[in-house]
Amino acid sequence: MKILLRLKYLGTDFCGWQYQPNARTVQGTLTEAAEKLFGEHSDITGCSRTDSGVHANDFAATVELSKTANRIPLERIPTAFAPFLPNDISVSSAEAVSDGFHPRYDVKYKEYIYKIHVAPIRDPFLFGRVWHYDRRLLPDAAERMNECATALIGAHDFASFMAAGSKIEDTVRTVKYCTVEQNDDIITVKIAANGFLYNMVRIIAGTLVLAGAGKLDKGGMEKIIASKNRAAAGLTAPPDGLYLNKVIY
Repeated sequence: MKILLRLKYLGTDFCGWQYQPNARTVQGTLTEAAEKLFGEHSDITGCSRTDSGVHANDFAATVELSKTANRIPLERIPTAFAPFLPNDISVSSAEAVSDGFHPRYDVKYKEYIYKIHVAPIRDPFLFGRVWHYDRRLLPDAAERMNECATALIGAHDFASFMAAGSKIEDTVRTVKYCTVEQNDDIITVKIAANGFLYNMVRIIAGTLVLAGAGKLDKGGMEKIIASKNRAAAGLTAPPDGLYLNKVIY
């Protein structure tokens, strides 16, 4: 039996999703909890590999159970997991899926958000959950960033927004939407696509702040995309502000 779990986690104290023998990871923590809950070791597969410090409001993962596993009604699985999980991770829902379902390859699109706290002094209550940006942006920064972000929509070669050294050869992705909004001192970038390159969202966020500072416009963003050159884009924003926000099948 294969079950699709929806997870939420604060990535600050995790070394990413993927299991590592000598590090605390989301996959490793969930695997240990599942073994206690279902009474057997189970294979757990995630929808993606979030990096150290990256968070998730909606992460999808499958757990494969044998016929001898402890049987728990699907609607009870989230609460049943709770005693076996630490405070920075939870299971929000569970549903049965076919044996052929794959949490990564069956994704239609994923939505990420990136949060930027624009203020001269950091807020300790936001520590590890936002990019604290202490440099000055223009009063209409969000509007400028939003206009610039429209250049990213559609199918493009996003090589300029991929971490240097990545071995991925097909760098074309289709962005469904990319928007920027501001609420008080928090600027939120929201982007959805059929797939993402390594560090793509963080590099986009680091590039969009240039627009917020008046150093980049939509035409400039189009030139960055056309260049297919990582050096043409902005810096790679830190992992703290990145959240996997939605996974659509």
